[in-house]
Amino acid sequence: MNFTSAGLLEFDALKALLGRFVSSPGGHAELDCIEPSSERAVVEETLAETEEAIAYHTASLQTQTTSRGAAIRLRFDQLPDVQEHVAKLQIGGVPLEGMEIRELLALLDRATEIRAILLAAQDRYPRLAQYANRVAEFRPLLKELSGKIEPDGSLSDHASVALHRIRRDMERQQRSIEQSLERFLRAHRDEGILQDEYVTFRNERYVLPIVAGQRRKVDGIIHAASGTGHTLFIEPLETVGLNNDLVRLREEEMREVYRILAEITDRLRGAASDIALSVKVLAKLELLFAKARFAADFDCVIPRFSPESQPRLAVVRARHPLLADVFRRQRKAVVPLTLTLEPAQRILLISGPNTGGKTVALKTVGLFALMAQSGIPVPADTAELPFFDEVLADIGDQQSIEQSLSSFSAHIVRIREILEQHGPRSLVLLDELGRATDPDEGGALGVAIVDRLRRAGSFALASTHLLAPKIYGASTPGVLNGSMSFDEETLEPTYVLRTGVPGASAGLHIAQRLGLPVDLIEQARSRLSTAQRDLGHFLKLLEDRLGSAARMEAEAGALKQALEQERASLAALWEKREAAKIRELERRTEEVLSQFESRAHQTIDRIAESGEQRKFTEQSLRRVAQTKRELREEIEATVGATQRNPDQPAKPALTEGMRVKLRGVREPARVRRLLHNGALEVEAGFMKLQVDPNDVIEVLPETPASARFSKGISVHMAPREGGSFREINVIGRRADEAVEAVEKFLDSAALASVMQTRIVHGHGKGILKSAIATMLKTHPLVEKFYDAIPQEGGSGATIVELREMG
Repeated sequence: MNFTSAGLLEFDALKALLGRFVSSPGGHAELDCIEPSSERAVVEETLAETEEAIAYHTASLQTQTTSRGAAIRLRFDQLPDVQEHVAKLQIGGVPLEGMEIRELLALLDRATEIRAILLAAQDRYPRLAQYANRVAEFRPLLKELSGKIEPDGSLSDHASVALHRIRRDMERQQRSIEQSLERFLRAHRDEGILQDEYVTFRNERYVLPIVAGQRRKVDGIIHAASGTGHTLFIEPLETVGLNNDLVRLREEEMREVYRILAEITDRLRGAASDIALSVKVLAKLELLFAKARFAADFDCVIPRFSPESQPRLAVVRARHPLLADVFRRQRKAVVPLTLTLEPAQRILLISGPNTGGKTVALKTVGLFALMAQSGIPVPADTAELPFFDEVLADIGDQQSIEQSLSSFSAHIVRIREILEQHGPRSLVLLDELGRATDPDEGGALGVAIVDRLRRAGSFALASTHLLAPKIYGASTPGVLNGSMSFDEETLEPTYVLRTGVPGASAGLHIAQRLGLPVDLIEQARSRLSTAQRDLGHFLKLLEDRLGSAARMEAEAGALKQALEQERASLAALWEKREAAKIRELERRTEEVLSQFESRAHQTIDRIAESGEQRKFTEQSLRRVAQTKRELREEIEATVGATQRNPDQPAKPALTEGMRVKLRGVREPARVRRLLHNGALEVEAGFMKLQVDPNDVIEVLPETPASARFSKGISVHMAPREGGSFREINVIGRRADEAVEAVEKFLDSAALASVMQTRIVHGHGKGILKSAIATMLKTHPLVEKFYDAIPQEGGSGATIVELREMG
């Protein structure tokens, strides 16, 4: 990607801002390598990883407990710089120092911890887990080397058996020397030869401070003298041998320490490639989470790239991150930027007052493009950008005395470079188009430059104060005018971008606000031509009307949202009240039905006690069941109508062939004909009826024939040989004949929509009853079966309730 304008767009300053969230030297090294990429797949994967890191970071901030959805916070602080240590491992025969080993082990321990945490959450964060998988398993190595290096980098006494023995010998030797010197002090305390009564250390040997004039009274070796020369540090002859033994032990210790360090280094060198990769992965992870913390701190989103066939640039409430950082320290809020450029309208010409935010708008869009293609989240509510090959900018004054370039010359040189590089996948940013020369010529040149960009299909944002580009923007397809608003009352810009109309420069207003004398400003106004004053008034009028339209649109949107909320609230209240009414209705219905059934059975039982009118009793029981069923269906239909939301679509028009549910009829019916008098001819089971359309309470969906019976069951229609569908008598038949007859009877009863049948098998030896019961237990049409009541045959007959079809 050609991002030679990154300096003008302050990309390095953005990286420095991001660097505040990076702790380790390795993370900073990764940050230094960040730059915009021209590989779309790579950038999109980087953004996806960053998005996952943001999600993880957000989850870790929500709670520090182990509750569901929580994430353990990853720590990258206080990671040592081990780049030189890792490089040293590549050199054979060169051992690491103790502190170098300690720092390397500390980093590997942190890498192992992060690896375990991310792998435990790989279902929710698979991309982060991929990084964790690249970190080697160092736990065996860390366990092996644990406790061998002290915090100051020295070797622990337990680093080896030999080192432990040598150091114990050294301690005993030191005690022997100290005891010898203490005896010497006691023996010569009163002779005046001691400058002071203490034992000290010079040239790695124990010595005593002796008065310089008394040195001949002490047999020993002089190792040093004080600065004044009044004190000599002498090693008595009686401790020379002891000191020599101590020096020998120290040399043994140094050799053992060197051996141990070389051994540990060789152990680490065997895993050098894994260590180098893990160090690299840890640095990349730290940078990912630095971007996540940056996103949280600056309220950023992951930018999206528009399809290449339909490139689109749209940002909503975008904030320049560097400006946001400055304003935050000043306790101010940045005015966000919202703009949209479509495939058919790729050029935006921004006019308006000086210091009104035009340059900031250009820099915000340009920096967003660089950030997006560097895999960095952007401070905005939403951001959709084309994937650019170049971001080319001419912003600021590039004049150079050294290169003999005036402001205009530098401007033209930069424009020439841009025109040599731009294309349909370019973003071009031009600040103060046509500046630093005659306004007429500058305006004409600016129009020609923008038109060249338009014909090339580039996306471009340009700021200008000149009239010619404003007119060009208003009259040319594919070009959009925009203006930064200005408050006439406060004489200050509002920094709000409005598209669709050019803006006035308001140079005299700005000059007045910045302190120029009022009489000078009035004199300048008097020198404006009538055309200039009229144009300024016209632009101001356009801006006011655009602002009024925007306010009306915002108010309408707010009103619409309030109405939607009110409608939802009323609907919820209605549903709540209706649900309560229905529950009460259902409760009362159950009470009435229960009372009705209880009283009906009591009455029938009293009639049956006389032993007479058995037929009447049976009819009464059936009538009670039918009445109860019809009453329940009527109530269910009423409740269903009550529950129906008035916003739901009305019942569809009735047509021939429809399956319907009729009021007071349990079985589903099918519409056969629409009669001239408005009535319907329907067929319910084997009954043909004429009903009023209002008796249709529901249109039923068609049920495939294959769904009406269990798998493996097929039905073949055949003529019935007579008899009832509600009762069969198999007394006198063999068991297999009776079972076969009952099976056929049940199939016919189901097809006739009969829900309850009676099988008369008699008492006898119970063979028929047992065979039929065995068959009924597994029959797919049978809901349940039981002995008939005494009035209907008792144990000599079986009542069968069938499953409802349809």
